[in-house]
Amino acid sequence: MSLPLVTVLRGRPTAEELAAVIAVLQTRAAATPLPAQAPARPRPSPWNDRASAIETQRLPRTLRYT
Repeated sequence: MSLPLVTVLRGRPTAEELAAVIAVLQTRAAATPLPAQAPARPRPSPWNDRASAIETQRLPRTLRYT
């Protein structure tokens, strides 16, 4: 037993309305190319990089702001 490809949840579309919706969905699916690879993960934002929050150099104690 095969499942229906489209199920109408609400309303009673005419055959022409249903055909129009399916035609649009088929056109969109054909126009959208499938990605060759999985998209690359975005680089983490420097705002979230904890390593950048650690001070790498400290001022000598003799230099103080007044």
